Amino acid sequence: MSATTTEVEAAQPTSSPVSRKRSFLRPPAAVIAGVLLYLSFPPRPLWWLVLPGFALLGWVLHRRRLRAGFGLGLLAGLGFMLPLLHWTGEEVGPVPWLALAAAEALFIAVGCIGIAAVSRLAWWPVWAAAVWVLDEAVRARVPFGGFPWGKIAFGQADGVFLPLAALGGTPLLSFAVVLCGFGLCEAVRQVRAHRRTGMLPRAAVAAAAATVLVPIAGAFAALPLVDDSAEDGTATVAAIQGNVPRLGLDFNSQRRAVLDNHVRRTEQLAREVEEGKVPQPDFVLWPENSSDLDPYRNADARILIDDAVKAIGVPTVVGAVVEPDSGNLRNTLIQWDPEKGPVDTYDKRHIQPFGEYMPMRSIARIFSSDVDRVTRDFGPGKKVGVFDLAGTNVGLVTCYEAAFDDAVRDTVTHGGQLIAVPSNNATFGRSEMTYQQLAMSRVRAVEHSRSVLVPVTSGVSAVIRPDGTVVQKTKLFTPDALVDEVPLRSSLTPATRMGTLPEAVLVLIAVAGLGLVTFRAVRSRRSR
Repeated sequence: MSATTTEVEAAQPTSSPVSRKRSFLRPPAAVIAGVLLYLSFPPRPLWWLVLPGFALLGWVLHRRRLRAGFGLGLLAGLGFMLPLLHWTGEEVGPVPWLALAAAEALFIAVGCIGIAAVSRLAWWPVWAAAVWVLDEAVRARVPFGGFPWGKIAFGQADGVFLPLAALGGTPLLSFAVVLCGFGLCEAVRQVRAHRRTGMLPRAAVAAAAATVLVPIAGAFAALPLVDDSAEDGTATVAAIQGNVPRLGLDFNSQRRAVLDNHVRRTEQLAREVEEGKVPQPDFVLWPENSSDLDPYRNADARILIDDAVKAIGVPTVVGAVVEPDSGNLRNTLIQWDPEKGPVDTYDKRHIQPFGEYMPMRSIARIFSSDVDRVTRDFGPGKKVGVFDLAGTNVGLVTCYEAAFDDAVRDTVTHGGQLIAVPSNNATFGRSEMTYQQLAMSRVRAVEHSRSVLVPVTSGVSAVIRPDGTVVQKTKLFTPDALVDEVPLRSSLTPATRMGTLPEAVLVLIAVAGLGLVTFRAVRSRRSR
């Protein structure tokens, strides 16, 4: 950060024993940094490991050449993404998992080129953290609509930085965490430089301290934004987890059994209400894919659903696969009224590539014959999903969509007083996937100050307060019904109001830093 520190480093010969030792240590340190990032994610409550992870990554990348930054970044990315995304190969074998993890690691490697470049600037932790946010922004959008899994914010559901989600959304939360980690790296560098030289560059030390303390202070300052009070009263809600007969991809071949399970558990809930064991819910939520039989085309499915909804006697949201006569399938949430039947629908907008539709099918088939399980592609919906359920505006986000900032924010800006995330994790067995996705919903609860209900076919279903607290949850692969009174809210957090602005500002900071580095490099060449 200071000219003094830079001069000391430049004075050391690149072929010195110390330099050679550091060069030898950096590759394994990069892998360890990535593993620490992974270990900071759920289901482990070790969110704080992200800080030494980024501190170590900062040491690995600091003032490295761009080629080295790419290689070291790739190692860190693999250390992070290989274990984090292991669930993607749960039922289809290692090839798709390895391909996805490698692709995501490549994104991180490119981002680490930028981090290595801006690490030569004063206040480099700020520039570097912004570059990381830029990298996350790109990963969340390309290719095929993006894959935001692994966004650093999603590992912070139990962390002290979480209130920042209400201030600037997941981009600001990620930025603050990464900034603090890189700030720790710079603080250690300044201490070591002082020991070697006996000089204490006050400006550099102050900057290092600021990059550590400001994110933490900001998180505490944002605490008043985290509020779980009931602004619009409360609603008693029920989330049904019917379970699936068998794990894995073959759950789809048992579509009637899956529907029967959800019907049976709803009718059991109706009996429990009648017996006074649980309160009467205002509405009921079924998971995504709770009826893979199209109730518009299959009379048996329609009768079963209708009977269950009439038994409980309140509006029910049913997740179904809808099969139009022509065109793409629809992953649809149906608002089912006990008297009128189906009255409204929401079609999933962010559909999953290589899961719900198959881009580049002929190429994908080379890696796995399982692509042919997707015989008919799903198509994306167009409208934002908000259902009026017994007077409560419920914003709808289907499973994979919880990872996308815009999909969740849209439901709140369109009037959602609480958020529902119907999901289906049956194809991922007992892996960490369901816990990672639950953490996303907890972050979204704080980001938008809304209760979040997560009904899942096979677990973990949950009821989440607007402060991110999980007040009820189910076990994996266990039929259950969660009934709870949740607060309803209509005020908008700064994060909701500003939308993409915080991310855009951080991206501009990253671009400015990269532009400054490029300008200096060009000027240096011209002056030679």
